[in-house]
Amino acid sequence: MGEGGNRSVHDIDRRQRTVKGRTTLIGAGMIAWLIVSGSGCVSKDEAPRLRTVSLPDVSRAADSVQEQLRARYASLTLTAENANTAAAVLGNEYGEMGKLLMASEYRDAAEPCFLNAQALMPSDIRWPYYLAHLYRLRGEPAKSAAYFESTLRLQPDDVAALVWLGGIYLVQGRPEAAESQFSKALVLRPHLGAALFGLGRTALAKREYAGAVKYLEEALAQDQLASSIHYPLATAYRGLGDTDKAESHLRQRGQVDPLPPDPLMSELNGLLHSALAYERLGEKALDKKEWQAAVAYFRKGVEIAPDNASVRHRLGTALFLSGDAVGAAQQFEEVLRRSPDFAKARYSLGVLMISSGREREAIEHLSAAVKYDPRYVEGRLRLAEVLRRRGRLEEALAQYEQVMMIDPRAAEAPFGVAITFIHLRRYQDARDRLIEGMHEYPSQPAFARALARVLAAAPDDRVRDSQQAMTMTQQLIAQRQTVDLAETMAMTLAGMGQYKQAAALQREVMAAANKAGHQEVVKQLAENLARYERNEPCRTPLRADDPIEAFEPVLSQN
Repeated sequence: MGEGGNRSVHDIDRRQRTVKGRTTLIGAGMIAWLIVSGSGCVSKDEAPRLRTVSLPDVSRAADSVQEQLRARYASLTLTAENANTAAAVLGNEYGEMGKLLMASEYRDAAEPCFLNAQALMPSDIRWPYYLAHLYRLRGEPAKSAAYFESTLRLQPDDVAALVWLGGIYLVQGRPEAAESQFSKALVLRPHLGAALFGLGRTALAKREYAGAVKYLEEALAQDQLASSIHYPLATAYRGLGDTDKAESHLRQRGQVDPLPPDPLMSELNGLLHSALAYERLGEKALDKKEWQAAVAYFRKGVEIAPDNASVRHRLGTALFLSGDAVGAAQQFEEVLRRSPDFAKARYSLGVLMISSGREREAIEHLSAAVKYDPRYVEGRLRLAEVLRRRGRLEEALAQYEQVMMIDPRAAEAPFGVAITFIHLRRYQDARDRLIEGMHEYPSQPAFARALARVLAAAPDDRVRDSQQAMTMTQQLIAQRQTVDLAETMAMTLAGMGQYKQAAALQREVMAAANKAGHQEVVKQLAENLARYERNEPCRTPLRADDPIEAFEPVLSQN
């Protein structure tokens, strides 16, 4: 904000000059020339006090953004130097400069612009509204609340301001004041997810868990993509003692908030013509699962910055999610042509190769991904998976163990180790690792499902325990009925000598798999059916393609 070396609209030396016969005093702190308004002239004593506005160092911004900022600043300078400028015109120039600075994250420089705009246009809600958001983003809740309150004095029915102010009151520990704002917003816009979310969080802050669940569940029903609702909902269910629902929502938690309709901020966020701006807009579209909109934004970003690996990679991701796998692969390959060491593009190509059955090529790309980014957890997990499927078990084990050292929270790694132990016929090690996983990751049912298989069908007599397998499988089926659990039950029944029941259940499993179009799986299931019909148990806990392995690869969106 006007640091040394920056050019200022108001010269710091407060020099005096004459413009068209009027005396102009341009200083850091006030405009004292005659301002011509629509209704006539404003005297020197009535002129509003204005802050110094300077263009910050924009050399690190994209070229297109630098051009926008400099052009807008030049326009502001010319307008400010014209003594015949109407107050509203000058105020709008300051405001537009502030919007562009805020959009490009020069928030300190934007602040005096908005303050000047508000001083010159005190009845315009835009400027207190943008100031409120500016202070919110700078982590100054008291100032933010004051300017949202100013906005609402000008326009009491502004739904976005009501919701944002309620959120600020919650940050300040004022749940009653927050509740009032959210309730007003809900009256104006019934069923608004953002208002319901605010009321749910308010109830949670007051430890009213039943009310919190009511509002948060309704908010989730209105905006199912708002993944951030799941965390407070989990907390509310835990407060009610419902740990199962709490764990379920905790697994689904994310970062996407339900937001109110906010045309002013949407306008601000769409101002910049830069790859970064389009990347952010594309990210928001991805969060909302608006694939085509995301593709359009990322394409604009690529047009501005064709060598920007991140934006082009996100374009490939959006194309894949929209159903264009060929177009996605072309973008990932173009990323690598321009930036061969961009690990995320290597990873995404590897995932595409896995989905099309080209596992050798997948291994090449995924190996390169972890070479260029040794701490790339997702890359190592996918590499380990495809190595295991190719029978390269020791190599897979090494990758899983690397992940466990990098990120002990990644449940997929110890699970992968256990599955690899099964295929290495190290059944005791597999059993022990699965038991550990159940205790360390209680929200991941895959450990229990795999352990039930090992207990039901391991060829190692020291590990196999049909009775315990039966107990575990019954508990799992009570929680969720799936084809793989039905197959586990058939294995368990056969292990207990109940071959007729096992065969009948296996036929049901095969019918379900056939109905789902998994003919190859039906053929493999038929092998166990033949065993049960010969009164023989199954001694193969898992096939290589078993659905028990429930961690699905996804394209990197980062």
